[in-house]
Amino acid sequence: MAFPTTPRQLHLGVDLSDAGAHPAAWRTHGSQAQRLFDAERLQHLVEVAQRGTLDLVVLDDSFSLQPSRSTTLRGRLDAALVAARLAPRSRGIGLVPTVATTHTEPFHVSKAIATIDHVSGGRAAWQVSWTDDEQDAAHVGRGPALTEAGAVAEAEEAVEVVTALWDSWEDDAEIRDQATHRFVDRAKLHYVEHDGVHFAVKGPSITPRPPQGQPPIVVRVGSDASFGLAARHADVVRISATDRDEALDLRLRLRAAAAAAGREPGDLRVLVDAFVVIGPDRASARARLDLLTELEGVEWDTGSLTHVGTARDLAETFLDWSAVGAADGFVVRPASLHTDLDVLVDGVVPLLRDARAFRDRYAGPTLRDQLGLARPVNRYAAIA
Repeated sequence: MAFPTTPRQLHLGVDLSDAGAHPAAWRTHGSQAQRLFDAERLQHLVEVAQRGTLDLVVLDDSFSLQPSRSTTLRGRLDAALVAARLAPRSRGIGLVPTVATTHTEPFHVSKAIATIDHVSGGRAAWQVSWTDDEQDAAHVGRGPALTEAGAVAEAEEAVEVVTALWDSWEDDAEIRDQATHRFVDRAKLHYVEHDGVHFAVKGPSITPRPPQGQPPIVVRVGSDASFGLAARHADVVRISATDRDEALDLRLRLRAAAAAAGREPGDLRVLVDAFVVIGPDRASARARLDLLTELEGVEWDTGSLTHVGTARDLAETFLDWSAVGAADGFVVRPASLHTDLDVLVDGVVPLLRDARAFRDRYAGPTLRDQLGLARPVNRYAAIA
């Protein structure tokens, strides 16, 4: 297959959760399983991704241990806290912690993500999650679990509150006038005055407006309810699609739904989850997957694009899907982080650069710069 002569520019992220996307990854030689909760290991992985000028890294999180049907691995660090630690130790790359809205107050979420954005100089995003799990509800102890539709509805209201809190300080609210002893212009601090179904929040935030104005909102689509949330509020949508036509249909429907909600076509980036096993040749990649399958005893059913082959094969797939408009990019989920991430950066990315489909340097200091998203106008300043 020949690379397209006028390719679209791709966006690439990588999921750094656990030891990799395959449930047996932590059991393989070289996985550094003893360092899974070592922040230095995560920093090294971010540095590798940064070397490839990837748009972003994703850190997963939840209220419960990983389900036993998915992996024998247990435990995770707090994603937002890890992102805050990585923020001053990284450059260019976006940091995307997963923070659930169920059992979590939006005021706390807004402060956490805004803080990461400040510390990183504008490279934070928020992957919104929710839960309808009874065990999660029992861990927190506030009440019974919500239905899936109820949890998504609560998540949507939380997004509305969080984004309003980010705007509750105008960009120039800090005046720091020592002569008059005025640190802020109180006329430029705004009450949110949200009184909704799930939350009543007055505001303003105690954290100044983030450098990006609004850190990008990331939503994974897996149901009709999450589809609506993504179309109305997400800057980045993660989808699962096993083939190009499925991804194209879902991307077109998302863009149409976003337009119906009054959003501009350029407001949305649709990224396909790509599960990858990369080898020097297809037989080697297949042998690695066979070993992982033997260790875990079950087939790897990802429910999305799954690549088992060479770096060139993967680059061609990315370019092919992009050329027909099936995706704006991909969130790569390496089967084994310790093996596949380096090959992604040193094998796949150079091929995409040769095809003029991927950057060789960061477009600017913020994640919005990498994603090509404009910095939003403050809603309260716009009214004033």
